Amino acid sequence: MELTTFQELTEEIATKCFYMTDCEQEEKVIQLIDLHHFIECYHSNFKILEYINHPVNIIEEHGIKKGILFYDIKHPTPLDFNLFEAFKRQNHLKEMWFVFVEEDAIVHSEKYFRFIIENCIEIFYDKIFLFNFFQSTIKELK
Repeated sequence: MELTTFQELTEEIATKCFYMTDCEQEEKVIQLIDLHHFIECYHSNFKILEYINHPVNIIEEHGIKKGILFYDIKHPTPLDFNLFEAFKRQNHLKEMWFVFVEEDAIVHSEKYFRFIIENCIEIFYDKIFLFNFFQSTIKELK
């Protein structure tokens, strides 16, 4: 992502998300960075439709609307599957993707598979990925 694009998008977040705390705005910026870098690494023709109002990003790929949730296992947040299912229906999403974001050079996949099983992630999400941010690699887990 170019610096000018990044600055424009962070200004947009600051303007549109004025009601959020500084910490929440920072999380939104991280979500946006993850989204843009994931798209660059995925090598597909994605169009970003929505990322401001929800933790799930809405993208379109070849006319199909999809939701992408980025998740950092080191900073766990509660997952409300009922909320995500309702979001999927309300926004007419055909697929929901769950993307673990990893920043370490050495990835221990077993912790991700354990998390998937313990939290029944595979039931609610059509695809599950492990995205190593700094190595710019994406591994499909489901």
